[in-house]
Amino acid sequence: MQEYKRLTIILFFLFFCVFIRVDAKINDLPLLGKAIYVDPGHGGRDPGALYKDIEEADINLEISKHLVKKLEEKGAIVYIIRDGDYDLSRPNSYNIKRSDLQNRVKLINNSNIDLYLSIHLNTYSSSNWKGAQVFYDDINNNNKKLAENIQASFKKMLNSNRKIKEISTYYMYRHIKVPGALLEVGFLTNPNERHLLKTENYQKKICDSIVEGVINYYNS
Repeated sequence: MQEYKRLTIILFFLFFCVFIRVDAKINDLPLLGKAIYVDPGHGGRDPGALYKDIEEADINLEISKHLVKKLEEKGAIVYIIRDGDYDLSRPNSYNIKRSDLQNRVKLINNSNIDLYLSIHLNTYSSSNWKGAQVFYDDINNNNKKLAENIQASFKKMLNSNRKIKEISTYYMYRHIKVPGALLEVGFLTNPNERHLLKTENYQKKICDSIVEGVINYYNS
């Protein structure tokens, strides 16, 4: 009888330890099982916004590659629309931009993913404008909630005072069925922000804020 009690206690202790380790592992991987598409805007024949020799497409890609790694570290399965300097338009297409956007939409809609994140940079005629901002289309009911959570992280971690903005005239986002958002992570026309956007440390900080926003979106 005494041996039975001892065995029961040992088994309970082992189960408790295993449960704690598994629970801790799950907490370390809050995006476990989530499939996410990261979309670095522009590329190839479409450099996006320009400032002297700085191309938006290049910075979008650098940030997106950091974002892929950070999302994977949290357990997500992550795909990236492009991993180099190229666009997705069909060869010899009459309208390169429209063809590129159509193929991005197809990739995202035809993939069994939970979320997409489109990375871009902002510009404005005044160099005073700054701050990361989230845009969303109301085609999906979850888009606004995602935008709110990521914008809250931008405010907390990047000190951005901008607010989310609804869009309905952007071809790409009007046609994507799964939840997602357009993230304009800074202004290329603001001197200070332009300098920061080129640095790896700030790019990673942007990604940390996006990841936090995505995690909060799923937890809310």
